[in-house]
Amino acid sequence: MRFIDTHAHLSLLPCEARCREEKLEQLFRGGFRGIIDIGTEAGDLQTRLKAFARFEGIRFSAGIWPSPEAIAGRKRLLPCLERHISAAAQGRLIAIGECGLDRYHNQEANGADLLGERELLERHLDLAQRHRLPIIIHSRQAAQETGDILSQYPQVQGVIHCFSYGIPEAKRFLQAGYYLSFAGNLTYKNAQGLREALQFVPLDRLLLETDSPYLAPQPFRGKSAEPGMVAETYRLAASLRQMSLEALQAAIAQNVSALFGPCF
Repeated sequence: MRFIDTHAHLSLLPCEARCREEKLEQLFRGGFRGIIDIGTEAGDLQTRLKAFARFEGIRFSAGIWPSPEAIAGRKRLLPCLERHISAAAQGRLIAIGECGLDRYHNQEANGADLLGERELLERHLDLAQRHRLPIIIHSRQAAQETGDILSQYPQVQGVIHCFSYGIPEAKRFLQAGYYLSFAGNLTYKNAQGLREALQFVPLDRLLLETDSPYLAPQPFRGKSAEPGMVAETYRLAASLRQMSLEALQAAIAQNVSALFGPCF
């Protein structure tokens, strides 16, 4: 059970706080190694820190997901985000994000503020650079523009979470120094392109996640994903890369330490 889930939204798990805590207790008692709980709103960090403070195996990120409301309110929300980042206890906050570009939801055709979305990502990259933290990037149907923006911040390291592209896009993000993280959709029958990309990524640049409560892996598809389900993604990834599960666990743990620091 020495798994690490590098991207989960614990506060969004569809059960009451007590139930959620019991599930986490059971997971960590079973040997689960760690979870990175991901921020999506400017003011959610302190609430999440308080909710999961007693779990040593949980670390946190802070960021603003590019919803139309967040994009429109970015000039107000970004100072709020930075205040929460500056106030966070050292060692608990390990990354900026998630943040990025989502051209599936935000399209010119529906009046989305694409320049504002780009500015919101750039300000997150500024924060990552100033606070010397890695960044967690959400990129959907926006590989070219995401890569163009990231190339302007060569000092920032990070991960493309829930990687959803093919080998050409993987090459570009890898050349920019980014890690690539694969979620439960790797296990779906129609995900051959993702499986090929996973086999292409160098082992020392690979991460795995659930993105829970979204994208539950195939045996649980249709249910809300939970961090423990990341085991299914690990097992498939190990098989695709023709290596033992234990060796993959060790490699992912080393990659987490290289990107986020020795947090687990």
